[in-house]
Amino acid sequence: MTKLAVIGGSGVYKLDTIELVDEFVIETPFGQPSSSVKLLKTSKGDEFYFIPRHGEGHIYNPSEINYRANIYALKTLGVDKIVSISAVGSLKEEHAPGKFVIPSQFLDWTKGLRKRTFFEKGVVGHVSAAELVNRDMQKEIAQELQDIGIESSLGGTYVCIEGPQFSSRAESALYRSFGADIIGMTNLPEANLAKEAGIAYVTVAMVTDYDCWKDEHCTVEEIMKVMKGNYEKAQKLLTGLVSRVKDISVEPENKYAIVSNMENLDQGQKEIISTLLND
Repeated sequence: MTKLAVIGGSGVYKLDTIELVDEFVIETPFGQPSSSVKLLKTSKGDEFYFIPRHGEGHIYNPSEINYRANIYALKTLGVDKIVSISAVGSLKEEHAPGKFVIPSQFLDWTKGLRKRTFFEKGVVGHVSAAELVNRDMQKEIAQELQDIGIESSLGGTYVCIEGPQFSSRAESALYRSFGADIIGMTNLPEANLAKEAGIAYVTVAMVTDYDCWKDEHCTVEEIMKVMKGNYEKAQKLLTGLVSRVKDISVEPENKYAIVSNMENLDQGQKEIISTLLND
């Protein structure tokens, strides 16, 4: 049976309208996840796992999040699909605040502060980053958004910056020159790590503002107001979303990732690789 997890970003820390079934406190070889992992059930009876990316009470800034621990904890629970719910800024006029965007590509504009791979310290592995998003899940979520009347857009590019500061006007103009659609602070290395762990990944990006490239600069207070409305939309989306994507069959793309000689690895390293590869 496939298992789905939702990672909640800014503004999505808990899911009030969904039943709590169980809760797991998980220790990983990469440290502590952002919080415990909750097993939730929708009104349709579909179960899924949930973890707030920034922790309970939003205590971790984007660079402090232990992305490896979060993904590894979900992997130990058997998760094979992740839906990332994320707040973003818009880099294009057509992506107005309140709109949901489901990006297909990512640009990494972080600055090297984040641990971005499971393959280190004697373990060398490679996975393709050409397609970090699962297209089948993406299409189903886009259809669900359309069916429930939430304005949305399928496709586009997400620029990930370090944060926690927002962009300067010059930086925002640069990102727009790339042809990118939205800008956020958290989906990388999260998407890369999901690929290394053999977990299908898709982002639902909730637009809160126009970054700072427009003349009318948006304040943090205004962003928080839009975020509250987006949170209510996310609650509406989740029940149908879980039902649509939970049974999608996914094929792990990390099967042949490891190039190091396994005989040279210690027991701890072998256990990590075994978990990541489902061996």
